[in-house]
Amino acid sequence: MIDSLNSAQIAALFALTPAIDQVGIHERIGRIQTRSIKGTAKLQGLRMALSMIDLTTLEGKDTLGKVRQLCFKAQHLHDQATGLPTVAAVCVYPTMVAEAKKALVSSNIKVASVSTAFPAGQAPFEVKKLDTLYAVDNGADEIDMVISRGRFLAGDYQFVYDEIAAIKALCGQARLKVIFETGELDTLDQIRKMSDLAIAAGADFIKTSTGKIQPAATFPVVLTMLGAIKDHFDKTGQMIGMKPAGGISSAKLALQHLLLVKEVLGEAWLTNEWYRFGASSLANDLLLQYQKQVTGKYQSATYFSID
Repeated sequence: MIDSLNSAQIAALFALTPAIDQVGIHERIGRIQTRSIKGTAKLQGLRMALSMIDLTTLEGKDTLGKVRQLCFKAQHLHDQATGLPTVAAVCVYPTMVAEAKKALVSSNIKVASVSTAFPAGQAPFEVKKLDTLYAVDNGADEIDMVISRGRFLAGDYQFVYDEIAAIKALCGQARLKVIFETGELDTLDQIRKMSDLAIAAGADFIKTSTGKIQPAATFPVVLTMLGAIKDHFDKTGQMIGMKPAGGISSAKLALQHLLLVKEVLGEAWLTNEWYRFGASSLANDLLLQYQKQVTGKYQSATYFSID
């Protein structure tokens, strides 16, 4: 149960929010990007990254057939002989949740649904409420909501906090991922402030982006959000999940993100219970790189299905 915060308490929360040291952020990222992962450690990292993917289709042209195909792919990426795992979840629109649940019924893959008028979030709360309830009632295991960025940038923090808390209350047993759309939040200081606000309002995960706006999951943004998670854990002992989404399409980038997580948060977060990648094309590159490590040869880019 989350204790509701009023405007004075939110102001007090922000008073404790540290300013972002951008020089320090970039120095830390630079060290991560120069590190090399090879051999057994690389194979382990590729398997780990694959297990953390929310395989995603969020287009206006989505059909039930496309969702079924994506769910089929999600269940057939793994290989017991080589130790390849399944992905963590399939992420779809609320209208596709029931079909995804049916297609994944014999697997342990979660169904995630976007909600709250994704991707813009420009709808009355009653619409956002119905959006979320529709997904939950159709069996969504996870809800990926978007915040009201305009209200946040206008300084209406109480509105944004109350909206997140209200959606969290509607989720029931479903875990809540709160999407910031960091490309619209302008500064790292704003992203840190939004991280603290979302965590206080009950987010189970904080997530960078919808994938529709660039820049999205850049290293400075992700490191800033990880810092908020670490500070919260240090104060409360409560783990909060992280989901970078938007722009992470290569195995190299995914492995660098995992190094960042290990350095900032520790190995406890290196599991799909606490860390996810929002991606569509990343899975294919992870598989191609894995095949290269195992066989010494690159497969064609068309070896794995695009959808």
